[in-house]
Amino acid sequence: MKPIKECDVLIIGAGIMGATLATLLKQLKPHLSIKIIEKMDSCAQESSMALNNAGTGHSGFCELNYSIEKAIETCEAFELSKQFWSYLSLSNSIKPNFINSVPHISFVEGKDNVAELKQRWSEMTKICLFHDMEFSDDFFIIKLWAPLLMKGRDPKVPVAATRMKRGTDINFGRLTSNLIDHLSRMSVDINYNEEVKSLHKSKEDKLWHVTTNTEIIKASFVFVGAGGAALTLLEKSGIPEARGYGGFPVSGQWLICDNPDVVEKHDAKVYGKPEIGSPPMSVPHLDTRIIDGKKVLLFGPFAGFSTKFLKNGHWSDFFMSLRFSNVFTIISAGLRNIGLSKYLISEVTKTKQGRFKTLLKYYPTANINDWKPAIAGQRVQVIKRDKGIPTIEFGTEVVTSADKSIAALMGASPGASVSVKIMIEVIEKCFHNKRWSDCRDKIKYMIPSYEYSLSEDEDLFERIESFTSRVLKLKK
Repeated sequence: MKPIKECDVLIIGAGIMGATLATLLKQLKPHLSIKIIEKMDSCAQESSMALNNAGTGHSGFCELNYSIEKAIETCEAFELSKQFWSYLSLSNSIKPNFINSVPHISFVEGKDNVAELKQRWSEMTKICLFHDMEFSDDFFIIKLWAPLLMKGRDPKVPVAATRMKRGTDINFGRLTSNLIDHLSRMSVDINYNEEVKSLHKSKEDKLWHVTTNTEIIKASFVFVGAGGAALTLLEKSGIPEARGYGGFPVSGQWLICDNPDVVEKHDAKVYGKPEIGSPPMSVPHLDTRIIDGKKVLLFGPFAGFSTKFLKNGHWSDFFMSLRFSNVFTIISAGLRNIGLSKYLISEVTKTKQGRFKTLLKYYPTANINDWKPAIAGQRVQVIKRDKGIPTIEFGTEVVTSADKSIAALMGASPGASVSVKIMIEVIEKCFHNKRWSDCRDKIKYMIPSYEYSLSEDEDLFERIESFTSRVLKLKK
């Protein structure tokens, strides 16, 4: 007989999302009993691990696949994260050793692309969030910004770039570890090597009964933050809201360089234009990364296809997720996204030389011997019906039951960067009828721009940006 344990909140998955939700809940309601269970033997082993994501503090500064509206939304959401991290740093709950200043650059070439980027820059700099964005179509100025990008490139080919010095590089794995360490000091029960076998809501006690390989856990509220496995667990829950959802797994791979002579010549995250039909996670970029104190360069990611839903998952994950309620949606979405299918096929068939050829578009004089492949993370793109039309959702999505007793996070970019905003939305959606009205003031204390639009209040934005930069030791 497995032991039975009870808690107010059960969080499945010890990644950035679960750790952020638990931290917010403990700040708002310290008396809550919270339990985190994780399939792996430590935290942040999947999407949150440093090499499993781009490490970009997504702020809409350089992502050319974002509309200006999405850039504003993402920037404001990232500012919420920075404010919460600053609050935790000031209270000595975490150390700001996970975030570093790295300029964000958008780069294009060709006359039409140059004109398009200049127009985008002109529109964005009208908004206070992006007032300090620089633009140049001067070959030699761009060479000062990113020497490797321009070395060996034909000066006669039209090029342009925008630069934001306020960009950041984030080790989400280290941030997650910091949060988990803080939670362990806050009496949060954190158990590793626990895999969920089943979960259902009991009609007798109105609690969720979650059976793992070691115990049975009863909880009033369950959050599924298990990365790619969220869809499978949501289906196991049996809630009607899970019907019709499908998942399309996309794997990734980097090229990585740790040659100090090369690494020290590049200090930026350079994002280009996405290939036609490519998913957002595959927008090419040449990145400065600081991983556990060591500076390296990453290029990619190169997309691939795997039937696994997690990097440490099983080849049968995709097939086991198929249901009568979602198989038609998945097939229809695939047929509506032929470009994506063609793109993935071309990526999967690329050799190391083929990937290196793509790198040469960003670093023309690169030496293949300086670069080695590294496996990136596994993502599951959400497939659902949007107004009756089968659609692949490239963002993040929270699915909740009608009684708000269970919520699951699915999707990919820019998830980790905007984790605080997403988790506040989970709290607002699932706890608003449970005597949580007094928490609004506490959230405003921790996150001053909560319920405000920074894009419409330049003075507030400047004050908050100055504050978070000082606390997190970032360059302005």
